[in-house]
Amino acid sequence: MKRLTQCLIFCLLMVTHSLFANNYPTRNIEVIVPYAAGGGTDLVARAFVEMANKHLPHNMGVVNKTGGGGAVGLTEIVTARPNGYKIGIGTVELTMLPNLGLVHWKATDVIPIALLNAEPAAISVNANAPWSNYQEFIDYAKENPDKIRIGNSGSGAIWHIAAEALGEKTGAKFKHIPYAGANPAVTELLGGHIEAVTVSPAEVISHVKNGSIKILAVMSEQRVEQFPDVPTLKELGVDLSISTWRGLVVPPNTSPAIQQKLAEVAAKVGNDPEFIAALEKMNVTPVYLDSESFAEIIKKDNLFFQQIMQKLGLVQ
Repeated sequence: MKRLTQCLIFCLLMVTHSLFANNYPTRNIEVIVPYAAGGGTDLVARAFVEMANKHLPHNMGVVNKTGGGGAVGLTEIVTARPNGYKIGIGTVELTMLPNLGLVHWKATDVIPIALLNAEPAAISVNANAPWSNYQEFIDYAKENPDKIRIGNSGSGAIWHIAAEALGEKTGAKFKHIPYAGANPAVTELLGGHIEAVTVSPAEVISHVKNGSIKILAVMSEQRVEQFPDVPTLKELGVDLSISTWRGLVVPPNTSPAIQQKLAEVAAKVGNDPEFIAALEKMNVTPVYLDSESFAEIIKKDNLFFQQIMQKLGLVQ
């Protein structure tokens, strides 16, 4: 009798959970962004949420949780209750922070729903800086160790690793200055408090257009469409390509039914010409991939950053 009662309770719980998941969402959804408002991740998240709300009975809302190069916000996503009401924007730091020993979770702990965007790192300086091109910049850095302060979006975050990798490849030594996101780092560059940033082109483009910042090189396989005159590092003889990506993720153990509903919404948004146009207007590159393809990228980058961090001596 006791065993029968336990089975009945289990079945009832499973049916209740299934009905709950199938009716999802019944209230608003919190979307955690691990970086400060105004940065690339925040821009992608807000554009996605605005479009996703057209396909949901209850609204998604962005909540910025900054700190630790993304560790604070990403940890909140990983450890959230798997009920679909606290999800987040996963970034490439998912594959980096665990390899740095800065978090207790692994990249594979989150469940990927859809990739939304990908961007390369770019070496940008104040328009008043004395270097007119990449070679002058890197020569100065080599001749003046630690004189170049490079701002990033947090220790262990993608733009920090991009600058570290640049130093390893070229022999230059930089001072790495962490901020709560790309936007604060760019603000400090504009104020003359640092000499460079290695954030994405999208995060400096408005300042490039108004003449206050110049991009010296991009860390991508090909030139960025918006900046056809800016060379890649590979063109300049430096074999280095580093990019970030952003996509929708949910905590481990989230039910397949909830995953499916979010995936359906993400597919509608990711392929919507209006969403694509919105990202392009912000000079952010739209790249939609489904859950399976997104998971492959996470797996690949997890291995890549494990290897590069070991080479840089950053693995703890």
